[in-house]
Amino acid sequence: MTNWQNLQPRSFLEASARDRAIGLVDEGSFTELAGPFDRVTSPHLELLGDAVAFDDGIVTGIGRIGKTPVFVISQEGKFIGGSVGEIGGAKMVNTIKTAIDFHDDLVAKYPDLTDEEKPVVVISFETGGVRLHEANAGLLAHAEVMDQLQKARGKVPVIAVIGSKVGGFGGMGFVAAATDAIIMSEFGRLGLTGPEVIEQEMGKEEFDASDRALVYRTTGGRHKYIMGDANFLVQDTVEAFRKQVAELAPLPVADFEAMRRIGSPEKVENQLRLVALAAEMQPKDAVDVWAKAGNENAAGLLDVPFAEFMSTVKRLSV
Repeated sequence: MTNWQNLQPRSFLEASARDRAIGLVDEGSFTELAGPFDRVTSPHLELLGDAVAFDDGIVTGIGRIGKTPVFVISQEGKFIGGSVGEIGGAKMVNTIKTAIDFHDDLVAKYPDLTDEEKPVVVISFETGGVRLHEANAGLLAHAEVMDQLQKARGKVPVIAVIGSKVGGFGGMGFVAAATDAIIMSEFGRLGLTGPEVIEQEMGKEEFDASDRALVYRTTGGRHKYIMGDANFLVQDTVEAFRKQVAELAPLPVADFEAMRRIGSPEKVENQLRLVALAAEMQPKDAVDVWAKAGNENAAGLLDVPFAEFMSTVKRLSV
């Protein structure tokens, strides 16, 4: 079994889905739901003659942080790019649904429950989106997850953590955007269409996916933090992500509502102002937007040490 203490200083980027799930909650508190021994595998992959995984590339379970019950969903990018199909989607949906039902039962039984005693959901994204092998089943899974996020809103806060190799792209980029709070590391990436797909469809002149500096300054954690797409930016360790989750977990639901990037008339107006700004600026590079935010050495922001970045960076406000 993975040693919890040894996990904490490890790179979140390098950690497996199961290690991330275990390390994000209190030592010894994680219990896996629908794990490998249950052998719940994708029927679609088997029919196509492809290899299956006994957990379908996603780890789900429950642990705690202090007094807070934490329902964890953690995607594994090493299995078909962390893509979401019927089984992975069902595990996500039922984990969030279980958290909501648990919340409702607790509140009904203990009406004086404190905020820190109410459950939260944490999703560790590492996915390119829909599993193309499963087509409509994968798309339906995304829709069902979004439906559960709406049902959780105002009851069970959903926290996204993004710092793994694949990042959060495709339909799961939408899902991440619909969560209540997003925590990223500078190595996390978030977007709709992945760099490789853009290059494949539009050509290298439009987007060179082999240019890692370009990729990170358009989809990486530092850019998303400046733009306000990520609420928090942390260092690349399991411990740093866990600490930020622990600070958020006991907060009232109203505090999470204020952190959201979408979901209210005010948020829509802010997004429209961003669209208007983009039309006005016609930026050629993310650096142009960083400069607009008030960063004097915008071009150097990608390379400065993390602590210096956090102490000096200015975030975009419109």
